Amino acid sequence: MTGTAERKLAARTQDFLELHQRIRCIEDQQAHDALLEELQHPSRPYIVSFVNAHAANLGWNTPGMVQSLLRSDLLLRDGIGVKLGLKAFGRPHGLNMNGTDFIPRIARAYKGRRAALFGTQSPWLDTARQRLEADGLVVVACHDGFSPPETYLELAAETKPELILLAMGMPKQEDIAVRLRERLSHPCLIVNGGAILDFLGGKVTRAPELMRNTGLEWMYRLYLEPKRLARRYLLGIPVFFSHVAVTRLVGRQVSESGEQSR
Repeated sequence: MTGTAERKLAARTQDFLELHQRIRCIEDQQAHDALLEELQHPSRPYIVSFVNAHAANLGWNTPGMVQSLLRSDLLLRDGIGVKLGLKAFGRPHGLNMNGTDFIPRIARAYKGRRAALFGTQSPWLDTARQRLEADGLVVVACHDGFSPPETYLELAAETKPELILLAMGMPKQEDIAVRLRERLSHPCLIVNGGAILDFLGGKVTRAPELMRNTGLEWMYRLYLEPKRLARRYLLGIPVFFSHVAVTRLVGRQVSESGEQSR
């Protein structure tokens, strides 16, 4: 391996490890409820992102993606893959804080407050808006997920939402979240939500409760969307664990090299 390749691998493993170290462990239901209360009172633009195996893989291959994730104010664990990754790094994993469950709870906690929905497209965006408004959100901005970043920055600056749900997929939403924090001056919660508006809009259905509770919802989603998700799940999970293994190996080599140079 050349010196350049070694440096690139070292940088990738360092970012991959830092991404896992930055994940906040939510130990139990009491910590979950305390976090939900905390997120209702941001003092500035504040970014919440969810780390699953797919996000970690994208970050491995896309430096801009991992840097956007690392610039989030709060990272939460999403899925069993990252749970096992955290165990491999000797980190606590806590509750599974997947966005599909947690984001609707955030939305309900913001009842009566101003919100912006950016992502997916009609008719699912319209249905998601109706559902969230029925739950009490005051939607002041709503736009599909296919416009240039400046569109969302301008809408958010004009309408000043207290909650912004971004659901335009990775890595676009993570990049826009950072830009929103840089542009906005009023306190607001910016949530990177992936497919959350598709779920709320009825485009994608949830797995049966038993599969959700046992960490197998990914199998249900693969069944529904095999062409789109086969690569992410059937190939992505083994790739994720290979990244975990390489990161541990490189870390061990660096540690041993440091000890020998003393």
